[in-house]
Amino acid sequence: MSSTQPKTAKRLSKELTILNSEDPSTCPVSGAPLGDSLSEWTATIKGPEGSPYEGGLFHLDLTFPSDYPYKPPKVTFRTRIYHCNINSNGVICLDILKGQWSPALTVLKVLLSVCSLLTDPNPQDPLVGSNAKQLKEDRAEHDKVAAEWTRRYAMG
Repeated sequence: MSSTQPKTAKRLSKELTILNSEDPSTCPVSGAPLGDSLSEWTATIKGPEGSPYEGGLFHLDLTFPSDYPYKPPKVTFRTRIYHCNINSNGVICLDILKGQWSPALTVLKVLLSVCSLLTDPNPQDPLVGSNAKQLKEDRAEHDKVAAEWTRRYAMG
């Protein structure tokens, strides 16, 4: 174990069991600790059907603070993605990872929320302004570029 608090470690162990037993068919997600540390996880999200990310497998890193679940995990994309709410460093702009965090949220709910962001981007709160502008002004071209990035970085 790392420097994870006993209560945090117990909660994360329970969440790992739930995550691996659930089968959210709407958006397949998975996750597991890196090595023997419960505070560092790796996760994957399959691009949702009907989105420009369909067919892609996106890898994410999750870092849990020692006071989790009272503070949100840090979640970042390792796979490059063309999205107005995810920047080139993989940082995600999502309300539940900031001010709207609640200890009632779980790793599964966080990953499903990130997946939902792939289906329903939020151009009103962008991290990448140019992508948000393109999304609002020319959705077809935006989706074409997003699908191309998915083929290039998230497949194979």
